[in-house]
Amino acid sequence: MPLICLVRHGQGSIDTEDYDVLSGLGRTQAAAVGEELARRGLRDPHLVSGTLSRQRDTARLIADTAGFKRPLHQDPRWNEYDHLALVARYAPSSQTASVQDLLDHALMAWMRDPGASGGETWTTFAEGAAAALAELAAALGRGSDAVVVTSGGILAALCGALLSLPPEGVVALNRVAVNASVTTLAVGTSGTTLLTFNEHAHFAGDQRHLLTYR
Repeated sequence: MPLICLVRHGQGSIDTEDYDVLSGLGRTQAAAVGEELARRGLRDPHLVSGTLSRQRDTARLIADTAGFKRPLHQDPRWNEYDHLALVARYAPSSQTASVQDLLDHALMAWMRDPGASGGETWTTFAEGAAAALAELAAALGRGSDAVVVTSGGILAALCGALLSLPPEGVVALNRVAVNASVTTLAVGTSGTTLLTFNEHAHFAGDQRHLLTYR
């Protein structure tokens, strides 16, 4: 049964002009998850990422560390939503709310907005991710697995759909996604099934300093 390991990218450059660049810690996280995936003995894994820099660079660091040989395939359907635009469009101005609270509010409002005037709808975003996953699952042979480097919003959308969660559940998943965590799916004759979400034991013990959520 093929396995698909969905990996959230390493930490971006928080509080800088370009978040879409791995921080030094993000690069270390990417190498650490590469070691974890190598330990799992994945079978000739397909390597896929979105087209964002933090996703591509995480994928390449994983491949270098794990010794994966297949070329990296990039697909924009694995890209994250624009969180800054989302907060600007939906979140109320507040001097007391945390950035995470503002994002939670904006994400919930976006999911409940059927028109999403001025931007992509949640439905289009989630359906694009689901289509990318379905195409990848169909392409896997019995003797191969896949590693996909993506982002927290995509992970929440896909896992929410697989578990038939309401919007509140999807937001809750998005909130706790760990940088360079692993979410594992199994591809069987009856479809794709969620096995694990947000695994990050590779950041336990003396590696705990690598654990970040944003």
